[in-house]
Amino acid sequence: MIDPDIPDDGPVTGHGNMTSAYALERLRAWVGDAGHPNGTRLPTERQLSEQMGVGRRAIRRALEVLEAEGRITRRQGAGTFVGGQIDTSASTTATDFFEIMEVRLRLEPQLAALAALRANPVQLARMHELSDRIAQCIDADEGELWDGTLHRQIAEAAGNALFLSLFDVVNRIRQDPAWQAVRERARGGQVMHALPVAQHRAIVDAIAARDPQEAAEQMRLHLLMLQEKLIRVGSPDLPAHDTKRPDQPAHA
Repeated sequence: MIDPDIPDDGPVTGHGNMTSAYALERLRAWVGDAGHPNGTRLPTERQLSEQMGVGRRAIRRALEVLEAEGRITRRQGAGTFVGGQIDTSASTTATDFFEIMEVRLRLEPQLAALAALRANPVQLARMHELSDRIAQCIDADEGELWDGTLHRQIAEAAGNALFLSLFDVVNRIRQDPAWQAVRERARGGQVMHALPVAQHRAIVDAIAARDPQEAAEQMRLHLLMLQEKLIRVGSPDLPAHDTKRPDQPAHA
């Protein structure tokens, strides 16, 4: 486990501030590595100090920064782990469904356009597989799972780490049970299942065709369709002010 109360057992090499910055840079890369998913246990401070060739104080300071950023979690008696203890309750309370969709409409078409320019063959094959998997889903829960997986694959294929981080922030809010229930009502019914399947395929086909404009447009149409469904459902869980059309500004 991380043992922050134990003093440094060796000198800090180089200038203190530069050494801490170096340790932070290395630890950011370690935490962000795909081979270290959320829940991965970090080495101890002593091990990190030895691996990076810096003093324990620099390691400790870097870990404090990562903890403050929500990139790691310290558990007393257990150690330090990748991923923060993120409380989305405040976000979901302050953010309604249409606000989420407004962000998605400005973010995900751009991600689809970038994916059309940057996706590699493996990512394209994965998108086709996920699109087919969605078509085979037999219930809303399964469909929601693979739908989210496809959208994140597109976000990853865009090749922009900051955009991907923004996507993940929105996606965490969307995973709140209240919003899942709203989406299931909006997407519910076997009659309505064919259209999203066709739209997913159109998005993937445009990305595979390396057509960023068409990929962005197909993604936009897909998200607008989801909004229109929600309006027709008229969910009682949403505040009254949310009856505004989602593609209009708040003052319209």
